[in-house]
Amino acid sequence: MSAVLNEAPIANPSSDPSSGWADEPAEAVASGAARMKIERETHKLEKRLCREVGKAIVDFNMIEEGDKVMVCMSGGKDSYALLDILLKLKARAPIHFDLVAVNLDQKQPGFPEHILPEYLATTGVPFHIENEDTYSIVKKLIPEGKTTCSLCSRLRRGILYRVADELGCTKIALGHHRDDILQTLLLNMFFGGKMKSMPPKLVSDDGKHVVIRPLAYVAEKDTTRWAAHRNFPIIPCNLCGSQENLQRKQVGEMLRDWEKRFPGRVENMFNALQNVVPSHLLDGSLHDFKNAKATGIASEDGDKAFDKEDFVAPSPSLPGVQVVQLL
Repeated sequence: MSAVLNEAPIANPSSDPSSGWADEPAEAVASGAARMKIERETHKLEKRLCREVGKAIVDFNMIEEGDKVMVCMSGGKDSYALLDILLKLKARAPIHFDLVAVNLDQKQPGFPEHILPEYLATTGVPFHIENEDTYSIVKKLIPEGKTTCSLCSRLRRGILYRVADELGCTKIALGHHRDDILQTLLLNMFFGGKMKSMPPKLVSDDGKHVVIRPLAYVAEKDTTRWAAHRNFPIIPCNLCGSQENLQRKQVGEMLRDWEKRFPGRVENMFNALQNVVPSHLLDGSLHDFKNAKATGIASEDGDKAFDKEDFVAPSPSLPGVQVVQLL
């Protein structure tokens, strides 16, 4: 111990020939430090993804003992991330469940049909490629220049339900994330006149299938980073040529701009979906406004509308942001 304590400290390892760093350029040392930082950040990202997916699964009871989960693979970053994280969770989960990856090849011109089978073969997960020419049906029924997504989605959903039955799957997992859920909320408000979004778990109209969204708590920026780290072979989603002017794309850009200018706003919006107060909205089917009468009994659904709200002000460090007191 004393020998170590008496050893003279070396201020700069690269200046000591006996240290083994003598020939190590400063740039290489800096590069090594940068790599270590990237590795730490990537490890944190992986832990966050596993934690958020695991929490969603538990919160909404998405996966149960003995389930066979069909993971729908589109070739986009989100479905790759979904399968990747579910495989990690399966290895450590306290229950047993199986995964099967399924891709629907809709015969879009230019679709690289070899990419997904080649990738899935490397994962060790069972997979199935379903071939259905829905592209021709959509092009026949939708006028040129119009968005094809709605019809394409309905056709795809019906086929996937059938495949789930054929494969004996008890759950169908989709790769929609937090930002998809918020985009759907705003799209329904702006263009559909409904306060409605994507549920984390639902039962199909025929009552035969349970659809789950394990990425419900995951931010899109995290699936983007994970896809880049894992170098997934991404297949573009614009092969049909109808994607560029989608309202969803515009709303997504608006959300990203908000998050950049006002950090935390998107997260607060998502939290609002889990903190709904029906008595302070306008839907008579959720709250009995017509029969609301003074009873002399205190109520949690009372005049909180007049209470001062604890709104969180934007960060004062952001330039050009003016904080306005709401009365």
